[in-house]
Amino acid sequence: MKLIHAEVSRYFRFVMLSHRWGEVEPSLRDIEGHSIYVLPTNAGLRKLQAFCAVSCERDYLWAWSDTCCIDKDNSAELQESIGSMFSWYRQSSLTIVYLSDVPDIGALASSHWFGRGWALQELLAPRSLLFYTQSWSLYKNLTSSNHKADVAVLEELERVTGIESRFLTDFSPGTDDVHSRLQWASLRHTTRPEDIAYSLFGIFDIHLPILYGESAESALGRLLAEIISRSGDISVLDW
Repeated sequence: MKLIHAEVSRYFRFVMLSHRWGEVEPSLRDIEGHSIYVLPTNAGLRKLQAFCAVSCERDYLWAWSDTCCIDKDNSAELQESIGSMFSWYRQSSLTIVYLSDVPDIGALASSHWFGRGWALQELLAPRSLLFYTQSWSLYKNLTSSNHKADVAVLEELERVTGIESRFLTDFSPGTDDVHSRLQWASLRHTTRPEDIAYSLFGIFDIHLPILYGESAESALGRLLAEIISRSGDISVLDW
């Protein structure tokens, strides 16, 4: 029975992609019913193809990208996906971070990925994570199977993000260390203003309605009100 469980678990392991969106990205409608390797290529599709190829090389059968694995025309699915995103990254066997602006000899600090609002939970949630450069080479050609277990990379991540390594390697969602969590997010940006609040729901383990079209102030107000109701700490209003 243990052998069967191990084989079934291995079969269903999946890889998640974390990246910065480009101008053209494949949607669910673009790839549905097609092999991604025979579709007309653009920068977004080439990125997806490379991600899938790397996943296969690492012996994974399933790969997930936020560009094309969510039906964004379905409001209910979009709401569920945003609310589940942290847990999906947490449950992944591996998260691959593609740094499209970091050359092979570059440094993590040069990447705009670290200023992306949604990337915060994509950094904290996975237990296993690998950085790839713009040429799809492992960062600094490190052979580690998990850059979160690499001391040199962790030290670099601490300097870039201001987040202590203990949180980077063993993060628990919830309303502990509220000020620290809000501070980590304070210098990050999102394309849609309200996403700056929605991107924090998973970090605080909070589930609230996604109301696209509301202001960032309204979204953050709902988030802070829920944090205060759970923690009883009104000092979070000073962040």
